[in-house]
Amino acid sequence: MSEPRVDHIMQVGLGFWASKALLSAVEMELFTELAKHPEDLESLQARLALHPRSARDFLDCLVALGFLERIDGKYSNTISADIFLDKRKPSYIGGVLEMANHRLYSPWGNLTEALRTGQQQNESKDGAPNPFTALYADPARLKGFLKAMTGISRGANLAIAKKFPWSNYKSAVDVGTAQGDLIAQVALAQPHIAGIGFDLPEVGPIFEDYMEEQGLTDRVRFSPGSFFERALPEADVVMMGHILHDWNQDEKRMLIRKAYEAIPEGGALIAYDSMIDDDRSKNAFGLLMSLNMLIETPGGFDYTGTDCTGWMKEAGFRETRVEHLVGPDSMAVGIK
Repeated sequence: MSEPRVDHIMQVGLGFWASKALLSAVEMELFTELAKHPEDLESLQARLALHPRSARDFLDCLVALGFLERIDGKYSNTISADIFLDKRKPSYIGGVLEMANHRLYSPWGNLTEALRTGQQQNESKDGAPNPFTALYADPARLKGFLKAMTGISRGANLAIAKKFPWSNYKSAVDVGTAQGDLIAQVALAQPHIAGIGFDLPEVGPIFEDYMEEQGLTDRVRFSPGSFFERALPEADVVMMGHILHDWNQDEKRMLIRKAYEAIPEGGALIAYDSMIDDDRSKNAFGLLMSLNMLIETPGGFDYTGTDCTGWMKEAGFRETRVEHLVGPDSMAVGIK
């Protein structure tokens, strides 16, 4: 029997303290500033307009949390903060944290209500328009959001580009492609693959700019459309990265069925998310992500690998498997 631990209870129960400290640091672009050169307390206090009452505690808190280092009175980024939280680097994932700060932090305060009502708690709660409708109508905001999705998905995208047996296939379509990083990483790692990015028309210019940056305009093209309104583009492999968890079970099954119809005999569906472990006791991030889907969507939820392969078998896939990718993400693969 394990020893009772009050420290763990307090760490989780007051976890929002550390979360908001990090989110505020990202909001103030602290890590981007420190990526230029280390700075002392007085310089950072002036540059970030921090009040002297709290500035030292705030910065030293980030040291204790492992985001900053302090040497001879000067603060600098840790390696992870320098790579992932400097806005000027392509590896920046802070866009997701910016979204968490501006959009998710407050709605998560209504989790108890969501758990009791089953209803989403974001901007749509009180009859306001769906926030994603406004997002897709604003090209600048949309580009920032899609870039954030690239940041949070990059590790899994790289793993799929290397781990999947691409030598057996010639083409792939990335459904709900966003900026297009998944199909880009596959095409970069597998020069024989011709790719398609499929998403709403508003995404097209952002996708095409990204493919130009990657030097892939000759092998990867954009196909506009809604997967609720039309068939998926045909390809040897259909990929869905962080897509299925947005939708309810019937919609998940519909998307998997459309994928089955889009591929030839021997073709494959790759679906990845932060899949919950089958015992539903280890992947805390996947379970928390499912609660985030409760906050953000009318019916979305995260799922186990067994759930996903079961839906694939229902759709007709003859062979299925689940493979871990990186961190909390795993992929389910179905072969037609």
